[in-house]
Amino acid sequence: MASKSFKASRSNLSISSDVPDSQNGKPPLPPHVTFARRTPSGRYINYSRDDLDSELSSSDFLNYTVQMPPTPDNQPNNNNPVSQKVEEQYVSSSLFTGGFNSITRAHLMDKVIDSDANHPQMAGAKGSSCAINGCDGNVMSDERGDDILPCECDFKICRDCYVDVLKTGEGICPGCKEQYKTTDLEEVMDNWRSLPQLPASAGMSRVERRLSLMRSTKSGLMRSQTGDFDHNRWLFETKGTYGYGNAIWPKEGGFDDGKDDHVVEPSDLISKPWRPLTRKLKIPAAIISPRLLILVRMVVLGLFLTWRIRHPNNDAVWLWGMSVVCEIWFTFSWILDQLPKLCPINRATDLNVLKDKFETPTPNNPTGKSDLPGIDVFVSTADPEKEPPLVTANTILSILAAEYPVEKLACYVSDDGGALLTFEAMAEAASFANLWVPFCRKHNIEPRNPESYFNLKKDPYKNKVLSDFVKDRRRVKREYDEFKVRINGLPDSIRRRSDAYHAREELKAMKEQRQKKDDEPIEVVKIKRATWMADGTHWPGTWLSPAAEHSKGDHAGIIQVYIYMYICISFPVMLKPPSDEPLCGTSEDSRVMNLTDVDIRLPMLVYVSREKRPGYDHNKKAGAMNALVRASAIMSNGAFILNLDCDHYIYNSQAMREGMCFMMDRGGDRICYVQFPQRFEGIDPSDRYANRNTVFFDGNMRALDGLQGPVYVGTGCLFRRVALYGFDPPRSKEHSAGFCSCCFGNRKRHAIMEENRALRMGDSDDEEMNLSHAPKMFGNSNLLIDSIPVAEFQGRPLADHPSVKNGRPPGALTIPRDLLDASTVAEAISVISCWYEDKTEWGQRVGWIYGSVTEDVVTGYRMHNRGWRSIYCVTKRDAFRGTAPINLTDRLHQVLRWATGSVEIFFSRNNAFLASSRMKVLQRIAYLNVGIYPFTSVFLIVYCFLPALSLFSGQFIVQTLNVTFLVYLLTITVTLCALAVLEVKWSGIELEEWWRNEQFWLIGGTSAHLAAVFQGLLKVVAGVEISFTLTSKSAGDDDDDEFADLYIVKWTSLMIPPIVIMMVNLIAIAVGISRTIYSVIPQWSRLLGGVFFSFWVLAHLYPFAKGLMGRRGRTPTIVFVWSGLIAIIISLLWVAINPPEGTNQIGGSFQFP
Repeated sequence: MASKSFKASRSNLSISSDVPDSQNGKPPLPPHVTFARRTPSGRYINYSRDDLDSELSSSDFLNYTVQMPPTPDNQPNNNNPVSQKVEEQYVSSSLFTGGFNSITRAHLMDKVIDSDANHPQMAGAKGSSCAINGCDGNVMSDERGDDILPCECDFKICRDCYVDVLKTGEGICPGCKEQYKTTDLEEVMDNWRSLPQLPASAGMSRVERRLSLMRSTKSGLMRSQTGDFDHNRWLFETKGTYGYGNAIWPKEGGFDDGKDDHVVEPSDLISKPWRPLTRKLKIPAAIISPRLLILVRMVVLGLFLTWRIRHPNNDAVWLWGMSVVCEIWFTFSWILDQLPKLCPINRATDLNVLKDKFETPTPNNPTGKSDLPGIDVFVSTADPEKEPPLVTANTILSILAAEYPVEKLACYVSDDGGALLTFEAMAEAASFANLWVPFCRKHNIEPRNPESYFNLKKDPYKNKVLSDFVKDRRRVKREYDEFKVRINGLPDSIRRRSDAYHAREELKAMKEQRQKKDDEPIEVVKIKRATWMADGTHWPGTWLSPAAEHSKGDHAGIIQVYIYMYICISFPVMLKPPSDEPLCGTSEDSRVMNLTDVDIRLPMLVYVSREKRPGYDHNKKAGAMNALVRASAIMSNGAFILNLDCDHYIYNSQAMREGMCFMMDRGGDRICYVQFPQRFEGIDPSDRYANRNTVFFDGNMRALDGLQGPVYVGTGCLFRRVALYGFDPPRSKEHSAGFCSCCFGNRKRHAIMEENRALRMGDSDDEEMNLSHAPKMFGNSNLLIDSIPVAEFQGRPLADHPSVKNGRPPGALTIPRDLLDASTVAEAISVISCWYEDKTEWGQRVGWIYGSVTEDVVTGYRMHNRGWRSIYCVTKRDAFRGTAPINLTDRLHQVLRWATGSVEIFFSRNNAFLASSRMKVLQRIAYLNVGIYPFTSVFLIVYCFLPALSLFSGQFIVQTLNVTFLVYLLTITVTLCALAVLEVKWSGIELEEWWRNEQFWLIGGTSAHLAAVFQGLLKVVAGVEISFTLTSKSAGDDDDDEFADLYIVKWTSLMIPPIVIMMVNLIAIAVGISRTIYSVIPQWSRLLGGVFFSFWVLAHLYPFAKGLMGRRGRTPTIVFVWSGLIAIIISLLWVAINPPEGTNQIGGSFQFP
């Protein structure tokens, strides 16, 4: 039968543009979508329209529809809840593929990984097969994965065969040949086991269900005994309006709060005082007294520079001039760094208040279901060789086990490399989560990364009260060891499997050739060496042996399974959305551990590999993040987005709740993101290269929190979705101020009340943005556009206090998540195709911003520039932990990428000089320092050579070391040390960490920062694109030494400037001491000045020199070669420039024999 195509259904609330698509300049709509089921033999069975009628509403095929808005007496129920559950089960077991100029297909995954999956939410979970001959489908199953059998003889039959029997077989069971007692699929499933039903408004559209405030499925006012809507009761109990204050009280006047024999009366709830979720902890004035020291040092620096300019060194004007210019720039750079640190603050959260407000029974939420908004977690990875799948899998497991409502959490894994290794590793992680997540919930495990937990050096049995903890831990540890073996063995397993299938295809092709050409000589059969999945089909992404349209950057291709088809994107749902009600383990689940009182549900897990084609700019990580934003908006549409690197796992299971305290507090609707500090594991005890970066994360970022908020640093950040969409914050006109008043104060320019202006862009005075123009910004996906107001509404704080503006009613988010259907996933595929962003604002105003290798800083800057605020959340227990490169070369390359991005920002429209009036002046100075700091390297490298030039020439930067110069120098040094001590005190860092930061500031400034300046100038002047190397997350080859990677020396050209500086200063010290000793009139003051500053330079470069040495006896030969060559060149140059007295020849009296 020829397959028929259908168009994915659209939401009833879609708002399309009045201008035709050709005039709008939008890309064409995606091609028709064909759904098919794949058999193990590789044959595709297409669904016809008749087959789809049972799954899709017939209105999808009409030419027009008449839309009637739902009212209390118009409650349509067109959607079948049971059909939606079956459709969701089909979606969760299918691999969806499609893309540009290709058909979107749903491939039924008979097997995702080689190991068995037994969790009811697992894609490809093991189930009974249909007993009909020739059918390979699975039997219908309920929420726990148990078989649903429509006949009393327990004959196993799949859904498709059951429908065929009802249509063509007169309802006779193929097993016992008796008539089915129930011929309605819905009745069959209802009579089997109670499935979670949708609320009474299930017939409403997706957006209407989420925005409606009449959501309680337990409420009796929805239907009276006659089945009609009870208007009188509705008017009496709600007073004819929706919103805050319309509490629906139980008939008895109270409700159970979950405690034994305790009923909370309404008067008790009303009398409870309103409590904030967060509070500011001001730093005592005695600790932040550096304000006075900063002022003193600024005055001293001004006087010092004035004195230096007025007292030149006439004997060495060139030396004096270079030093003065460098000192002026250093002063300017220091001021830019210190001014944003004038108002540091600390913050604290109250998780108990969050639980009371959102997860405790209230009049508007009698059942006590979680009223927290949804969170979509993004995890990005690109190369399984540099980012080991085991590391990524542990990060995924920590997310799935986080303490947040399961039904409100979804995890999206972006594999930008399209590797089968990553795909199967994530499938293995989803399978192991079946055991790991309930174990964490049962015993309150911290941290919830299994690798980190089992490697803890403290007593694991401390504070564990359950008697079976020891047994459970041993069993989980054994399972985790087996899990690691499977993950580490995946590369060999995939390779052996692909070789076996390839050999089978070659034998098959040779057999066919012999049958066709009996008498002719047999030619060598050449077959593409494909990469095969566990179910015996081609992997649609990158192959192990790259081929045309199956390599990195080009995922589109042809899969040879007897027929040809284009496959561009892989998009399976590994873990389908969980049910709304807790699902505790049963006695059958106790074979591993006792889970009878433990919720075994898992959050939804989705693997995404966006389409890539030659000729398209995929914009690296920023493009991958934007693809996840669009896909998640259609599938789960969490109001908030948490993005993590693949090596950055959740160390504190309450971290999401901590961030939600700020978002849901009064005024939280104006917060664009909550940035958490980055903490690292696997750092050497001495932190040789300042990898922990505590001065920045505990000092600079905390100080920025007192202004408009910290900058976005790429990971560990909780975003508000509508802020990523490019909208202005609520009440932006009310908070807008002039240039002067935006420095420190919060004076209001106009008392314009903007309670409902939550979706507005630019200077428009409309109540809300006109969504008819949204396709020009967001693309032509109506489902994506419809999700925008939904996400904005769900992200509002509770309107539980008169001072809370732009709030939402309590209990509005207690409805279950919409079930996934095939058309929804097909729409998600279309929005992550390579053409979708053409002629839209994605990457320009919407989502992660393109055009810089540091897209994180630019994205945060754009939000602050529109008037949003950000928050810095420092938790008692680290929220997240990751890895950092401890190798010198990797560290320099990492710093090079950051500095290059800063140079790009300085030469772009994102320069802080061009910021709007909505950004405070001190915040603007902070962003200005972000773009300027790499240019300090030019002056720094000159200043590092000045001591050597002074010793070579016998001169100094001043005429003589008089008392005035020494007093100025002493005052500047003392104030700098005092500032460092006080900064260490209020930020909580250690003095050693501050010193390591100073050392690496000079190392990076003389190497990576200088190279970044040249790269940035080449891009601006010559248009040379900048490429960077992905930071490796893998450890060294020595398994016995945890810090083996620290001693590996990888040569890079970035090491040349620091090596030259060290050699020049060492030689200069020797030359200066020799000259002074053998001089007739020794100039000891000039020698001491030059030697002092040379030792200052060498002390800062000591970690660099130590890193070059590697282990004892393992120093690379190239280090000695370069050192000797540089020493010889410098010596010859000096002899040529300054020959000995009594000779006029260049080079003195030296002659070759």
